[in-house]
Amino acid sequence: MKAMTLLAALLLAIALPVQAADYPGVTQGDFTIKDFRFDDGAILPQLKMHYRTLGAPVRDASGTVRNAVLVLHGTGGAGDNFLSDTFAGVLFGPGQLLDAHKYFIILPDSIGHGGSSKPSDGLRARFPRYDYADMVRAQYALVTEALGVNHLRLVTGTSMGCMHTWMWGETYPRFMDALMPLACLPAQIAGRNRMMRRMIIDAIRNDPAWHNGDYTQQPREGMTNAIDILLFMTSDPQHWRQQYPTRDAADAYLHVQVGKRLAEYDANDMLYQFDASRNYDPSGELDRIQAPVMAINSADDQVNPPELGVMEKATKRVKHGRYVLLPISDQTQGHHTHSLPAIWKGYLAELLKQSQR
Repeated sequence: MKAMTLLAALLLAIALPVQAADYPGVTQGDFTIKDFRFDDGAILPQLKMHYRTLGAPVRDASGTVRNAVLVLHGTGGAGDNFLSDTFAGVLFGPGQLLDAHKYFIILPDSIGHGGSSKPSDGLRARFPRYDYADMVRAQYALVTEALGVNHLRLVTGTSMGCMHTWMWGETYPRFMDALMPLACLPAQIAGRNRMMRRMIIDAIRNDPAWHNGDYTQQPREGMTNAIDILLFMTSDPQHWRQQYPTRDAADAYLHVQVGKRLAEYDANDMLYQFDASRNYDPSGELDRIQAPVMAINSADDQVNPPELGVMEKATKRVKHGRYVLLPISDQTQGHHTHSLPAIWKGYLAELLKQSQR
């Protein structure tokens, strides 16, 4: 399956790669964790974690890395999602907030995603049923063991990566200087968000062609239904109305997008990716977080609707927490606003200033 984010891929314009001259060359690698034990007790003899980095780590006199930035992708994605004009082109270039000539940027592919170990590699439905806690532990092993990083300047992430960011703050509270979760809630996934995920899972499992994961061809009907659900829930009504103002334009866009994703996605990978959120619930340990937190959502995000009031209550329990709700504008794009730093980079600048040593 081509490594791309299921959620971010629904952006109406596909961003072009940043010119290599804009930042140091991207280094790619694989780190193998032997006998990785999942939270449910399953053991994978070799868990591969693929990653990309930009720049180089810088240590202070005590040997502590002071410039490492961990950026975590969304559901179905990979680290290369951030190597785009709209993300890297706004943050990683010379003189920008996360200038890769100064910072050591770490872009991992989480378990079940991109170039890391995943069901479609061969085990299919016999792949261990990973969850977010497993994914965060594997990220930590990659950062500390493979890359030798003993401290992070910043942890940030989009959507699923946003949820992982909250978990990093609770699990390793003194390991980072700052946290910036983008487009999620620090609470159990419930209500409509959970129903969306269950609909996607059931659409795949209930397709007769799925054959308990041992399909010979992708289960087209189930995958089509799953993609339709995802398109609908992560859409931005205002932006889509502007871009596709007629019946024919809307129909044509839907046809192209569904067809493209059917050719790119793997059913087992997609099922596992959405199932992985089942145990997520950082709400009980928010007071463990020590680093300053700048949590950002957008008012037109249907996945995390602001009227729920979850963020206001949650951030009051974070010692140095701040919640920013971006108002709807011509620039916001619903849930996908998480990948448009041109809109929220001012808040990142505040967070970096607030947390600098």
